[in-house]
Amino acid sequence: MKLNYKERLKDVRTFVFDVDGVFTDSSLLITTSGELLRKMSVRDGFAVKTALSRGYRICIISGGSNEGVRARLRALGVTDIFLGAGHKESVLRDYMEDYDIPASEILYMGDDIPDLPVMQQVGMAACPQNAVPEIKAISHYISHLNGGDGCVRDIIQQVLKVRGDWEHGFNAKHD
Repeated sequence: MKLNYKERLKDVRTFVFDVDGVFTDSSLLITTSGELLRKMSVRDGFAVKTALSRGYRICIISGGSNEGVRARLRALGVTDIFLGAGHKESVLRDYMEDYDIPASEILYMGDDIPDLPVMQQVGMAACPQNAVPEIKAISHYISHLNGGDGCVRDIIQQVLKVRGDWEHGFNAKHD
């Protein structure tokens, strides 16, 4: 029997995210000195901090290697950050072994072809509305929001609501 995406949400205890196209809108602003700038949603940050405070794991696996991205994610409390990941599948496999996490408890959100093999290995595959067609085709859930516009919060909030972990204990210290 094929599970619908709402049923899969109940099993999620670990979120794994790509960065560009998920936390960002896939755009790069390039300064005259060659620095690459990205924009991230504060609402996504709030959801990440909330999930971490409720005991969920969050892991970032990205082919990009921008240290500003690492700094932002660390400021949110994320400690499992793998940048410059050429083979996302092996990074995920090692992460799962290190923490003894079954694939059925992992939600991976990606947006482009490098995410495809990883998304096929987890219990729930999700993507932003503006993901490429190949990713949409294998996703259990397609957010109504684009990358960089709150799709991370969308999926985290849905999981936490289904598991009864969203509404309680908010404070003004989230950012």
